[in-house]
Amino acid sequence: MKTLSQIDSLVYELINKETARQEDGIELIASENYVSKAVMEAMGSCLTNKYSEGYVGKRYYGGNEIIDEVEALAIERCKELFGCEHVNVQPLSGSPANAAVFFATIKPGDKVLGLQLDHGGHLSHGHPVNFSGMLYNFTQYQVDRESGIIDMEKVREIALREKPKMILAGFSAYSRNLDWKKFKEIADEIGAITFADIAHIAGLIAGKAIESPIPYFDITSTTTHKTLRGPRGAVIMCKEPFAKAIDRAVFPGMQGGPHDHATAAKAVAFGEALQPEFQVYAKAVIENAQAMAAELMAAGFRIISGGTDNHLMVVDVTSKGISGKEAERILDIAGISTSRSTIPFDSRKPMDPSGVRLGTAAITTRAFDTADSRAVAQAIAQAIENHGDEAKLKSIRESILELCRKRPLYTSIV
Repeated sequence: MKTLSQIDSLVYELINKETARQEDGIELIASENYVSKAVMEAMGSCLTNKYSEGYVGKRYYGGNEIIDEVEALAIERCKELFGCEHVNVQPLSGSPANAAVFFATIKPGDKVLGLQLDHGGHLSHGHPVNFSGMLYNFTQYQVDRESGIIDMEKVREIALREKPKMILAGFSAYSRNLDWKKFKEIADEIGAITFADIAHIAGLIAGKAIESPIPYFDITSTTTHKTLRGPRGAVIMCKEPFAKAIDRAVFPGMQGGPHDHATAAKAVAFGEALQPEFQVYAKAVIENAQAMAAELMAAGFRIISGGTDNHLMVVDVTSKGISGKEAERILDIAGISTSRSTIPFDSRKPMDPSGVRLGTAAITTRAFDTADSRAVAQAIAQAIENHGDEAKLKSIRESILELCRKRPLYTSIV
C-alpha cells in the first residue's frame, strides 16, 4: 500500500491498526473469516471502475466484454462448486439477496414460515423490525425448550395449520444440521416454495462436510464471506423454473450495477473452494468447533443444544454470573473477539442477552487445530470466571498473543 501511505496517511494507519488487531487476536465471531491475498487483490483491482448493469451479453453500458468473461467464470465455478442449476452472482450482500428471493416468488402480505431470531434465525427471516417482517406475514418455528433442537414434527404442525406460501430454512445462530429433506417433504404437503439460507454454512457444504439443501430446495441463498472464505457479497442459486424471476428481482428489481471487483473476488474464492484442500479445511472447522464446545462444557458452560454439528455454538454464560454483553467485553480485553447472542427463551434483553456466539471458521483458516481450539476454550473459561481480575485478564491476553504469534495470519493463507 505504498501509494495509499503517501496519499492518505490517516487511512493507511487505520488499516495498519486493523491488520495488527486481526493478527494479534483470536477471531471467534461466527460470521467472520479471513480471505486469501488473491481475493483481496481481486477486490482491489481496476474492475471497481466499471459499470455493468444487466447480465452477461445483455448490458446497458458498453465496454463490458471482459466483465462478461469475469461474471461468466464466477457463475461457472459456483455451479460446479454447489451443483446448482442456475446462479446469480450479483447480490451485494445477504439481506438484499434474501429480499430478491422474496420479491421474485411471493407478494407483500403472503405468509412465510421461518426460524425465530432469538432461536437462531436471522433478521431477514421475518423479524418485525426488518423489511421481511414488515412486508410479509411471517409465522415462526422455534427450537425445543429442553433440547435446543428444531422439532420437525412441530414445524410440520405449524405448516399444516398456517399454510405458508414459503418455508424458509436457515440460521445465524443454530449449531445443528438441518433436515433439508424433511423440510421439503413438509413443503410439498402444502404446496409451499422451499428457500434455504445457507449463509453460515456454505463453506461447509462446498467442502462436503455437511449435507446440501440444493438437491431438495427450490431456491438457496448464501453470503460469500463467512465459512466460504470469499469477499463480502452473496449469490442466489435456484432450480431453472425460478431463474428468470430471480434474475429480474436482483436487476432491475433490487439493484443497479453489480460490483464487478467483488464478482471477480467471488470467482477467486469459488476457485479456491474447488481445490481438494478446501475439503480438509471444512472438516477441520467442524472438528475445531466440537473440540471447543466439549472443553467449554467440561468447564461448566451450557452449550445450546448440547454441542455442535457445524462451525458455531451459542454459549449460555449466565451460570458464571455474567451477561452476554459483559462476556463479549471481557473477552475483547483478553484478545478474543465474539458476539453477544440471545439464547432460546431468553429472559434478558437482546442488547444484553444471556449468551455469546462463537465460531471456528476464522481460527481454522489461520491453521489452528483441535489442541489450539481447546486452549482457546480454556482461555475463554478463565477470562469469564475471572472477569473482575485485571491482572488475570492481562495474563490471558499475553497467552492469546503468544498463540497468535505461533499461527501468523497471512503466512497460513494460500
